[in-house]
Formats: sequence, structure tokens, C-alpha cells
Amino acid sequence: MQPDYKVLIDIVKMPMPFGKYKGTLLCDLPVSYLEWMHSKGMPAGKLGMMLSTVYEIKINGLTSLLQTVKSKVG
Repeated sequence: MQPDYKVLIDIVKMPMPFGKYKGTLLCDLPVSYLEWMHSKGMPAGKLGMMLSTVYEIKINGLTSLLQTVKSKVG
């Protein structure tokens, strides 16, 4: 099974569509907000999957991965 790199590209391009951080790119959401969302339950569908991915990346200290993708995508 191959990873879907398009998900990372979407994460660095897509703004949060609602809430306190509406308009903030998903990759730029603070860990505290992602932890709160995780405890409340991530939304269903693709948005929830992308938020969960950002959450896992950030809590595992891999934020540089998102920064690299963001710099390549522009």
C-alpha cells in the first residue's frame, strides 16, 4: 500500500472551513486546537481524516514534514 501524497498537499493548501480558526491552513492549526478537536471527535469525511493526519504528524514531532511540503507547493 502506497501513501497518498496528495493528502499532504491538500493539508498545506486547505483552510479550516469553520470554527475559531476558520481560514487558517490545516497545517498551521495549533496543536492545542487539534487536541481539543480530537477529544471532542473529529468531523466525518475527508476533513476529519485530514485533521487527524495533521494531529498525528504534530504530536509525533513531524511538523517539519508539513513545512517541507508547504515550501515545495508554495
